[in-house]
Amino acid sequence: MTGLMVVLGVILLIAVYIVVIYNRLVKLKNRFKNAFSQIDVQLKRRYDLIPNLVETAKAYLKHEHETLQQVTEARNQALAAMKGAARNPGDAAAMKPLIGAEAALGGALLNLNAVMENYPDLKADQTIAQLSEELSSTENRVAFARQAYNDEVMLYNTQRESFPDLILAGMFGFREAILWRIASKAEKQAPKVSFQ
Repeated sequence: MTGLMVVLGVILLIAVYIVVIYNRLVKLKNRFKNAFSQIDVQLKRRYDLIPNLVETAKAYLKHEHETLQQVTEARNQALAAMKGAARNPGDAAAMKPLIGAEAALGGALLNLNAVMENYPDLKADQTIAQLSEELSSTENRVAFARQAYNDEVMLYNTQRESFPDLILAGMFGFREAILWRIASKAEKQAPKVSFQ
């Protein structure tokens, strides 16, 4: 009888340990998903500001239609990629297009800024100044949100790869989450959005 009690006690301890590990992985996964939702909020804000900036700049940049179109297309691609990634931020296949689309949008904004530098009247426009300030502020918020996301992903991945959690992570389908990394040097430079 005592042997049976010991075996049942060991089985109960193992079951409790499995539940603790599973719950810890769920908690960490939810934390990085929440951190991603903060990026989502800031990117949505940026996506909403860009059409206003483009519309305001159109009056001054009549000969720069291609540049404005590139910004608009890059914004639309980034927005579409964001919707895909927001469904499951833990899915690397959904995150990679977003990271690439965001890099393209950053490049398009840099190009727009370079073009706008040639138009003194545009740089002096109060609406452009206000939109550029909001966009600059949003870029900072995006950077902080990305850092928080990467911190949470790192905690999750570290726990997921630690023994014995890695055994249960594989059994219960806890996949590796990807960090939001910037690959090229051009992408690493923040878009300069000051038109003054």
